[in-house]
Amino acid sequence: MERINVRFNILKSSGRKALIPFITAGDPNPETTLPLMHALVAGGADIIELGVPFSDPMADGPTIQRASERALAKGMNLRKVLHMVEQFRQVNDNTAVVLMGYANPIEAFGVEAFAKAAKAAGVDGVLVVDYPPEECAEFAKVLKAHEIAPIFLLAPTSSEQRFKEVADIGAGYIYYVSLKGVTGSGNLDLDEVARRIPQIQKIVGMPVGVGFGIRDAASAKKLGAVADAVVIGSRIIEEIEASTPEEAPLKVRTFLREIRAALDEK
Repeated sequence: MERINVRFNILKSSGRKALIPFITAGDPNPETTLPLMHALVAGGADIIELGVPFSDPMADGPTIQRASERALAKGMNLRKVLHMVEQFRQVNDNTAVVLMGYANPIEAFGVEAFAKAAKAAGVDGVLVVDYPPEECAEFAKVLKAHEIAPIFLLAPTSSEQRFKEVADIGAGYIYYVSLKGVTGSGNLDLDEVARRIPQIQKIVGMPVGVGFGIRDAASAKKLGAVADAVVIGSRIIEEIEASTPEEAPLKVRTFLREIRAALDEK
């Protein structure tokens, strides 16, 4: 959790916005995940969201669903994801890593055992898509006891009451879903997002990152003007899909540098 807070504080003091890329652990194969993580850092990532593959990723669009399928076919699971984070920490002790996934693998692992193992591996935050705040106060408490940030989603349909619920038990940052639909969807309404973000920031009292539907430097720059962070995932997975495993890290780093440059442009 501390890495997340420190990074946002540094960025705020310099008037910059956080870049939070997402990849699925084990896609296109387990051997390529660590090189991809390091490529994300080289491309300008402030925080890495590392997807834990799951057989029924209901909030994810077809691109990330395919990534999960490829990773699962290669034998990826939650324990192996934690081991990858541990390996990443042997080289990089500064970049925050947030696990993003679903409740079933965590519950099968055991909540307390998971939190302990995640802390030992070097995980900074956990975002569980199908854990709404009203159902996981105890889970959030366990994570915080291990200095891991419980991160929550807010959507265009979320009420002010939901903002307050998330503010009460969340930490690190809020992930605002910029559109109605699954990851990678189109029809991003930048004006509507710009209207909603200040409302959320006023109530939650922590940084707000925007994701879903961000596909290029132009949209990232516009959202970065109003949000504290930009989250980009499906577009990165597409770069991976269009490359060989050997080419993927360079392709991803090159793409992400364009996003970083746009966010930093005055």
